[in-house]
Amino acid sequence: MISVRSAVLAVLAITSPGNAIDLLVRSSGGNASSPIMYGLMHEDINNSGDGGIYAELIRNRAFQGSDKFPVSLEGWSSVNGATLKLQKQTKPLSVALPVSVNVAGIKEKVGLANSGYWGIDVKVENYTGSFYVKGAYEGFFTASLQSVLTNEAFGSVEIASKSVKDDWVQHSFTLIPTKAAPSSNNTFAITFDTAGLKDGSLDFNLITLFPPTYNNRPNGLRVDLVEAFAALKPKFLRFPGGNMLEGNTISTFWKWNETIGPLKDRPGMAGVWDYHLTTGLGLIEYMEWCDDLHLEPILGVWAGLALDGAYSPLDKVDEAIQYALDELEFLTGPVSTKWGAVRASLGYPKPWTIKYVEIGNEDWLAGRPTAYDAYKKYRFPMFLKAFSQKHPEIQVIASPSVFDDMVIPAPAAGDYHPYLTPDAMVASFNKFDRLSKQNLTLIGEAASTHPNGGKGWDGNLMSNPWWGGSVGEAIFLIGAERNADRVIGATYAPGLRNLNRWQWGMTIVQHAADPALTTLSTSWYLLGNHPLTKTLPVTASSGGIGPLYYVAGTGEKGTGVFKAAVYNATQPVPVSIRFEGLEAKGSTATLTVLTGPENPYGTNDPFTHANVVEETKSTLIASEGGIFEFSLSRLSVAVLETGETRNGP
Repeated sequence: MISVRSAVLAVLAITSPGNAIDLLVRSSGGNASSPIMYGLMHEDINNSGDGGIYAELIRNRAFQGSDKFPVSLEGWSSVNGATLKLQKQTKPLSVALPVSVNVAGIKEKVGLANSGYWGIDVKVENYTGSFYVKGAYEGFFTASLQSVLTNEAFGSVEIASKSVKDDWVQHSFTLIPTKAAPSSNNTFAITFDTAGLKDGSLDFNLITLFPPTYNNRPNGLRVDLVEAFAALKPKFLRFPGGNMLEGNTISTFWKWNETIGPLKDRPGMAGVWDYHLTTGLGLIEYMEWCDDLHLEPILGVWAGLALDGAYSPLDKVDEAIQYALDELEFLTGPVSTKWGAVRASLGYPKPWTIKYVEIGNEDWLAGRPTAYDAYKKYRFPMFLKAFSQKHPEIQVIASPSVFDDMVIPAPAAGDYHPYLTPDAMVASFNKFDRLSKQNLTLIGEAASTHPNGGKGWDGNLMSNPWWGGSVGEAIFLIGAERNADRVIGATYAPGLRNLNRWQWGMTIVQHAADPALTTLSTSWYLLGNHPLTKTLPVTASSGGIGPLYYVAGTGEKGTGVFKAAVYNATQPVPVSIRFEGLEAKGSTATLTVLTGPENPYGTNDPFTHANVVEETKSTLIASEGGIFEFSLSRLSVAVLETGETRNGP
């Protein structure tokens, strides 16, 4: 029997022709459209929000829970023999956070400690935090960071008690460690002196700790992970998912109005990836993420579907539509509107701009066929009508695409989510050529998830992006970019994976508590730092599509740009290319080539820090007639950009 791995190697071992592929990039006749947007998609999968890009270091900070994920003391332990007891108080911190922890002890100094999201990174920098306490106490609280392995303290701060018997009082602090920890095996603790207690115990809730965040935003995002995304120069962020938008049941979807305002008023939600979410990363935090990276928001609104297949009947759809319109009013309405005034009261008087709204997520999947039929027959048409009337300036996107057995009514676009083998990605190179300009499509999620010969979702899901799969993805994206007048944008998904708890290995960035483990996958290198403002026809006088797959056009600076990838080849593929209107001998171009390991299954390893992707840059000088000549090896991805502005329209 031939193994799956051997089958892949056999498929990739088709010999390429020895003669050069001669190409001419025409100066006119292409798509004079906006460049395809390469972007990001986020939902809280793989602890990529809580424990990931959301910078909060304390796990289970407010003892939130649900019927699906009961309240627990996960992440917490006692200090010096203290007794920790969860209580649902008659006077809770808030309606949203009804459960707190009672801490009692008989020793002189007791408290509670948190292990973070599988550890806490400690550096000599400002950590800001707070906690709420109820109970009479005179004295000081001590907040500290220390090693699990040696108990060494890296830093602590004393906070004078303001706590009283019958009310919740917030205590804020700044903690600056005096030395960095050698590893992330650390905990955060709050302790107090039992001699100062009046009633023998104290109640705690909403205990937070943040390192410095990106752009120093309160309740902000983790610096190294945002920087990893920023380096991609993405153009949009699709949020809040993904399955998280739908929720597990019809009553537990992602409720935008429960993700805004003070943290004490956010109940969280039962996540769809096996853990409860804090929703500390909420609607406003997503918009600030867009602001900080200059991203176009692609906002997903709930369309009346849950992952268990339940969906809104006809007489309930208006409620879901109004809920979505209220969300738009919160984001974009003037302060004179109901929800615009709420936004302003939270410190955001200036409205945001939303150009794209997606109605639901993967409605072709959950509850098919009944729920999908309802989407096609009345749920989506009713949403489209309401948004077209109320927000004609917004591009409405249906959650299926024309490839999902749905006729997308004008003026809406669709959303295509291909998770494929590398061969299937390559076979999709011409897929978007068949679209009409009325079939505008977003590629909201895409990844090569299974090796060639894989058996679908019941087996062979890869545990990491691998180079052979990444090249297949590159060819798929080149095919999409050839049709930028029909493809709004494309993004790899999911974006992040916590190495300690994950459900989906195929992500572009892996991470853990220790920033040294933040790893860019092989697919991270493929996304578009060379956008085409105009695609141009390419004429092949010899050779053609396959094993070389390509697109060409005009770059942002008016230069000529050629993107290509090689698949199904064992020998280098020689290329000869010239740009019409740039035909002088001695013209220059920069060629950037990405190559991978001999084994197409090579991956970037967070623990050894091995990076299998090699980037080489070279300057090419054109021969007579402006011809640039080079060769590309098997499983390589390349971008050539001319050094001069191309003549012609």
